[in-house]
Amino acid sequence: MNRVRFLDHDFAALADFGLVERAVKAARARNVPVRVGNVFSSDFFYTPQPQVFDTIEKLGILGIEMEAAGLYGLAAEYGVRALALLTVSDHIRRGEHLSPDARRTSFDAMIRVALDTAIAE
Repeated sequence: MNRVRFLDHDFAALADFGLVERAVKAARARNVPVRVGNVFSSDFFYTPQPQVFDTIEKLGILGIEMEAAGLYGLAAEYGVRALALLTVSDHIRRGEHLSPDARRTSFDAMIRVALDTAIAE
């Protein structure tokens, strides 16, 4: 997505610091564990190149997802702020997955942090 947007060049896609700061404050106020760091955005969540996981771990990347880089690229293009809040649902290397019921009920804390972050605006 960003290579098309930036004429085949790399773009350091990142969140707005003010939103990150507010989200961390909101998470801490609710005693929700929070980690801030890089994620790997990919069109393939379950990549056909599993060797990339070694590089992801070596670089200290916290997780894999499919939309954040595109979201940040759009935000930069249109001059708006963006923040991706992520909750872990699967551990690809361990083959662990939340059940459908756990997915429906376990994301409440992240949603509340997101709402607190938006309301603090």
